[in-house]
Amino acid sequence: MAEPTPRRNEPRLRPAPLLFEPAEAASDPEHFFDLESIDDPRTLLARATELTQAFRAAADRAVEFQAMAAAQLADPRRFDRLTSADIAEQAEWTEDYAKKMVEFGRDLLRGVEARGPDIV
Repeated sequence: MAEPTPRRNEPRLRPAPLLFEPAEAASDPEHFFDLESIDDPRTLLARATELTQAFRAAADRAVEFQAMAAAQLADPRRFDRLTSADIAEQAEWTEDYAKKMVEFGRDLLRGVEARGPDIV
């Protein structure tokens, strides 16, 4: 089962594995990670909960990577740096949200630099 996203000083735990679906199963709109074939409601609840937590953990982690990328793209030391408006347009965010993500990314990157690059 997936673990909640850790705070800054806690070790990051891996979410439950997401099993990839074959192309023919993924094309069926009623098919979703084989949940529709589970008859036992306890088993269905357990697997659906695992998937929910795994997707949340994946989404949280993806947001962190978005923030770090935004901070890197906005870095004033880059000759090709982007403005908050440019980042917002590319990521389909508002400019205010892009500014917040750049700051969040800078905080994350400072933490990575302090701990070492193998943490990310």
